[in-house]
Amino acid sequence: MSVAVVNSGGANISSVLHALKRLGTEPEFTADANVIRAADRVILPGVGAAGSAMETLRAHGLTEVIRSLTQPVLGICLGMQLLFDSSAEDDTRLLGLIPARLERLPDKAGLRIPHMGWNAIRNTASDPLTSGLAGKWFYFVHSYAAPVGDWTLSSSTHGQTFSAIVRKDNFFGSQFHPERSAKGGAELLRNFMGIPSL
Repeated sequence: MSVAVVNSGGANISSVLHALKRLGTEPEFTADANVIRAADRVILPGVGAAGSAMETLRAHGLTEVIRSLTQPVLGICLGMQLLFDSSAEDDTRLLGLIPARLERLPDKAGLRIPHMGWNAIRNTASDPLTSGLAGKWFYFVHSYAAPVGDWTLSSSTHGQTFSAIVRKDNFFGSQFHPERSAKGGAELLRNFMGIPSL
């Protein structure tokens, strides 16, 4: 199975590649549109700011390429956020695949922003991606979050309830970092690899 990991300009790529290799795949880190289109699975990773990630995708000519993909695509952390319409972070227009806007997590006494640490998730819809994951703990690092909606497969809470795992057609996303989430994260990646092409 071929796996393309999109070069969206973020950090932590080596951890993502290593986690995928542990599952027996040979992922290719790439900004080549032809490689991405031909891959059986596509991973859209990301750490950092939404605006700079979108600038990198535009510079590589990949925004329309990603929107047009028909194979299973998994956005990780910022990569999941890029699937949405827009973000309050610098009022950034995103890929527009999921009809919602990301907002900053609430500033409340005793609540650390960015949200960094382990949180449990609650499944809100049945899906092959979330099989066996209900109640498990995953590692989050984020300041902005997606609301809960029809696209939400799992939610979590940090000051407010937000989407932890999402799906819109063949586009999936996890707000947490599966590559840093031990056995639960490996299980999510394994589930993703097993999702049949649509």
